[in-house]
Amino acid sequence: MGSFSIWHWLIVLLIVIMVFGTKKLKNLGSDLGGAVKGFKDGMKEGGSAEDKTAPPAQVTSTSPATEKTTIDVEAKTKS
Repeated sequence: MGSFSIWHWLIVLLIVIMVFGTKKLKNLGSDLGGAVKGFKDGMKEGGSAEDKTAPPAQVTSTSPATEKTTIDVEAKTKS
């Protein structure tokens, strides 16, 4: 009694088709497929981007006023 038979699922499918219509269900399916494809592409790009980019290098300054101070390369080039 806990599981539904095939007839129950067919009736549910028929009601869903009657409520939403086939065109709306087709658009929903294609949108869902595009979203899954975009997610997979994003996961592939995210994994390869992390491997290719290294963390920014750090340069130490040895001037007498700022002895033993670490300066980030990006901050140094912007100023």
